Amino acid sequence: MENDVGAEVARHSRRILVHFGGGSIKTTGLYDRVAASLNKAGVEFKALGGVKPNPRLSLAHEGVRLCRDNKLDFVLAIGGGSAIDSSKAIAMGAANDGEVWDFYVGKRELTRALPVGTVLTFPAAGSEASTASVVTNEEGWLKRGFNSELLYPKFSILNPELAFTLPKFQAACGATDILSHLMERYFTNSRHVAFVDRLLEATMKTVIAQGPRVIANMTDYDAWAELMWAGTIAHNNLLNTGRVGDWGSHDIEHEISGIYDVAHGAGLAVVFPAWMKHVLHHDLDRFVQWSVRVWNVELDIFDKEATARAGVARLEAFLHSIGLGTTLASLGVGTDRIDEMARKATDGDKRRIGNFVKLDAAQVAQVLKLAA
Repeated sequence: MENDVGAEVARHSRRILVHFGGGSIKTTGLYDRVAASLNKAGVEFKALGGVKPNPRLSLAHEGVRLCRDNKLDFVLAIGGGSAIDSSKAIAMGAANDGEVWDFYVGKRELTRALPVGTVLTFPAAGSEASTASVVTNEEGWLKRGFNSELLYPKFSILNPELAFTLPKFQAACGATDILSHLMERYFTNSRHVAFVDRLLEATMKTVIAQGPRVIANMTDYDAWAELMWAGTIAHNNLLNTGRVGDWGSHDIEHEISGIYDVAHGAGLAVVFPAWMKHVLHHDLDRFVQWSVRVWNVELDIFDKEATARAGVARLEAFLHSIGLGTTLASLGVGTDRIDEMARKATDGDKRRIGNFVKLDAAQVAQVLKLAA
């Protein structure tokens, strides 16, 4: 596991940046174990901590400078999605001249990046096996994502024991993030995708079963193993096969967490049920299928809408059961900046977000008002 990370890194580089979040990896001894493994393998490294949830562009800039000044050519992330996403931003910036933020806002095309490896401590974002990176620019508090196959980690070490010390709130947010990745893919306009529908449904049911087990017993290895693997599969693009997902809820949530710095999973718990209520009639049959297969709602053949809404209600009940709220107020977020968030999400109403249903600024505002 993490004690073997030095040998894994040495296959790619002998001079690396180790990037991580707060002090927990030091208090638990994880940092020392990784450092010992790197030293044993003859890998020189510089360390950069300080990654926050909703990782900041300014810290990525610092990492880019460290890599350039010290001729580091590999980034090892230790942590959850925030540390991994920040590491990917550093990998992009260090391999290219100019401003790394330009990639996130579509001003430049990525043609190269430093290789990245990960030691996962928090199953949630799936960044340990994805093409994605999301960072927040403090100038304007814009949270934006970028995808490229150049960002696939070269390796990822998944040890469920590393999640044992997480707070229960973070575990709940992680389970919600994983579930949201699955639902973003599930609600699609693509047809003839029955097989992948079943894979998504099975993975959603796994999260629904294992999330509460983890929260009830934070040292349940088997439950963490199931949840960790589900998180990786949920976002490694296997479950994209043959379909185009929506991702509108993620775009909306990015504006909430970008401005208010709330946990991403907690924000998704608020946005997703509201989005579902807004788009329910776009494809009622898909919502009925989801409600019956995933949430075990009894099919009412005379009232499909009631069946679909029962599924949304069970999603909300699940979120409440693991300790999350489903309203903006539960995040400490008011309604005074709804129009601002709607404008930011749609780039000043110049684009529509989502694919299942394309939303303009007015519709994004309606979703946020439902969430209020």
